[in-house]
Amino acid sequence: MSFRRTVEDFTCQNCGTLNHGDGYTNHCSRCLHSKHVDVAPGDRDAQCQGLMVPVDVQVERGRRVLVHRCARCGVERRCRTSDEDDVAVMNEIMRTKATRFMTGG
Repeated sequence: MSFRRTVEDFTCQNCGTLNHGDGYTNHCSRCLHSKHVDVAPGDRDAQCQGLMVPVDVQVERGRRVLVHRCARCGVERRCRTSDEDDVAVMNEIMRTKATRFMTGG
């Protein structure tokens, strides 16, 4: 599975924010949602086209990594965050996950 760099701007399907792509951008910098468009990173071959919901933020080698789950088919994908991503939204995702863990939900 090799990465294919695709430079494109997009309007977020979740919040409507216009995002300017750099070839590595795959999610909205404001709400962190994405769209299930790839089978392999950058190929745009996925037929699903479902909304990818951010469900977790992990730290890997000192960098934040988003975990998205497709609301349509359930597939999960991971991707690095960027400096433009809303840190408050990432913190809320982590708080929500911690609360669910602590309450068993």
